[in-house]
Amino acid sequence: MAEQTHVLFVEDDDVIREATQLALERDGFVVTAMPDGLSGLEAFRADRPDIALLDVMVPGLDGVSLCRRIRDESTVPVIMLSARADSIDVVLGLEAGADDYVTKPFDGAVLVARIRAVLRRFGHASGPVGGSAGSADDQPAPLGGTLTFGDLQVDTEGMEVRRAGSTVGLTPTEMRLLLEFSAAPGTVLSRDKLLERVWDYGWGGDTRVVDVHVQRLRTKIGQDRIETVRGFGYKLRA
Repeated sequence: MAEQTHVLFVEDDDVIREATQLALERDGFVVTAMPDGLSGLEAFRADRPDIALLDVMVPGLDGVSLCRRIRDESTVPVIMLSARADSIDVVLGLEAGADDYVTKPFDGAVLVARIRAVLRRFGHASGPVGGSAGSADDQPAPLGGTLTFGDLQVDTEGMEVRRAGSTVGLTPTEMRLLLEFSAAPGTVLSRDKLLERVWDYGWGGDTRVVDVHVQRLRTKIGQDRIETVRGFGYKLRA
């Protein structure tokens, strides 16, 4: 990496926190490791890291609540860490604004790969939540100007979205998801295809990540704008 990436890591287990910090530092990351949510929030505000790794079950301010607080202030990528793949905490974390999750116990190489996948997708897109979801370099290739779908306008070059004339604030993940739908309105996109294109998964992934992000996107651009095609996936209504 040309510049060292700053990782905020919030984990209350001393052994996991120290071992993971060492592993990430060996791979060239700068790591700020905190044992609880409140100190993690303070570190986030002080250091403005490039990515946050948040364990779901931490004292003081749990990982899901911390994710919400971060998302209120920034579009910085967030990866949740959960002890159980089938835990409701995974969905809660994604609903709170997390971009991805990793199940514990995890292999250090897998965690590094997921971090780098997120950074490839978004770069260091850590600006405030608002009109723009990131620079053009952080997003798929522009589709050519402003696309209109009913009261929804998608500026694929300026990376801005407006609904009924009002600016819609999207996270980088939500923006990339909308760009995929906008590139092929009326075409059904499978969950696996969206995982591949938006999350950069070259392997099988948890489709709950897609489902939760689609629901989050619907709340911002209109519940009826993205249609569920049962057994196949989703499509954008032109």
